[in-house]
Amino acid sequence: MDTRDPTTEEMLKHLRRANEIAVRARQVGHHPFGAILVAPDHETVLFEQGNVDSVNHAESVLVRTAYQNLSPEYLWGCTLYTTVEPCAMCAGTLYWGNIGRLVYGVAETRLLELTGNHFENPTLNLPCRSLFQHGQKPIRVWGEIPEVINEILEVHRNFWS
Repeated sequence: MDTRDPTTEEMLKHLRRANEIAVRARQVGHHPFGAILVAPDHETVLFEQGNVDSVNHAESVLVRTAYQNLSPEYLWGCTLYTTVEPCAMCAGTLYWGNIGRLVYGVAETRLLELTGNHFENPTLNLPCRSLFQHGQKPIRVWGEIPEVINEILEVHRNFWS
């Protein structure tokens, strides 16, 4: 099993794929969020998921599916890539699902600048790192990633107005 961390090139590639899923979610009338789970080899995409609704976010649905199909030991070596920093619900699901690495493109605070107090996205001001610090697992986190911020935010522009 590959125990190294993902490279910048791998992160950018997978975040762009997650953003393609966010575009697809928006096209079918869902909130524009996308996530993928990548195997420990940092290449193989195991699962992809767009947002479903307000309680079935892309990340939490993906992690639940992965947990039903793969061992916790294997999942610990995987990396979840998501367009926007996971909310408290999704970060908690990632924690309990035993995903060892997280890479997100845009911070939740940036999304809040676009959504404001939108009734469909009442953002919690709880960074995922804060949530993970209260746990017992050393989940590795990268984000926000400057190279993809504009690409990801573009999918959200005009959606929340």
